[in-house]
Amino acid sequence: MRLVLTWLINAIALLAIPYLMHSVEVTSLGAALVAALVLGLVNTLIRPVLLLLTLPVTVVSLGLFIFIINGFMFWLVAQWVDGFHVDSFLSAIGGALLYSVISWALTTLILKNSDG
Repeated sequence: MRLVLTWLINAIALLAIPYLMHSVEVTSLGAALVAALVLGLVNTLIRPVLLLLTLPVTVVSLGLFIFIINGFMFWLVAQWVDGFHVDSFLSAIGGALLYSVISWALTTLILKNSDG
């Protein structure tokens, strides 16, 4: 049940991003649900490999290269999922940052209240 709730929270976070950034577009709740699912799978399967391969660059940049990797994952999902569009790679980096902050905040508020 917690996994489904987290998936819904991530979809809601994706739906909120276009209101804060006009260069990111999510056309429907269904597109947000699919994009949240694909983003979760990509972050689970592909992101660790990319982090390992880019470890030297990440260390030299003091961890800032992780923002580039997160933006790339966000942009990649936008290329795959219909109804989810990002205008540019720079917008993808900003969208990924906003997505992380909104998702973290919602997860903290909703799941913390449901645990106690």
